[in-house]
Amino acid sequence: MNREGERDRLLDAMLVHVPFDGWSETALRAGEGDLGEKPAELLFPGGPREALACFSRRADRQMVAALENADVQGTRRRVGFAVDARLAALDPHREAVRRGLSFLAMPRNAPLGARLLYRTVDDVWHAAGDRSADFSFYTRRASLAAVVASTTLFWLDDRSADRAETRAFLDRRLRDAMRIQQARGGLERVGRAAFGPLRVLREVARDRYGSPRRSRT
Repeated sequence: MNREGERDRLLDAMLVHVPFDGWSETALRAGEGDLGEKPAELLFPGGPREALACFSRRADRQMVAALENADVQGTRRRVGFAVDARLAALDPHREAVRRGLSFLAMPRNAPLGARLLYRTVDDVWHAAGDRSADFSFYTRRASLAAVVASTTLFWLDDRSADRAETRAFLDRRLRDAMRIQQARGGLERVGRAAFGPLRVLREVARDRYGSPRRSRT
């Protein structure tokens, strides 16, 4: 088994304990004990923070794979399908997601939360076909970040069949976001001056690409 497979096995074992112990060293060690294999520090040297990042990135990969295998046309529909596919991947671990959001809300973990959210929305837009390299690179991601965050919070308490209420909520948020994009000129003038979320996205984008004009790797 390769390293990614080993990390996934430990992550799955840890997830059994996260609803009770949170994203903590206790949950990580409990998962390690259940497997009785490699020490956790060899697979997640960054501890619970790295395990949570791995959990988020795995959901992103599942989301992208679902979109790539689906016949969905139109940007808004593709974006909506991707966000819903990510929630479908997270459905078995709803309480772990709830505990993860609490973990990332802590001040020392907020930068990690920003990076993970950026990676998610960047993957959505790229999989949906966005190849922008101007200021819209940031405004689209800022708008979608707000949609993903609010939809995830709504989904946590949604008990409707097959996430029907969450899908309706997501569709409304995406329609609102698209209307904002149509008025992008005003947003650009504000964003260039002082729009905090866009500054965060620019910083994370530079960490990932150097600049949005660079090819993705």
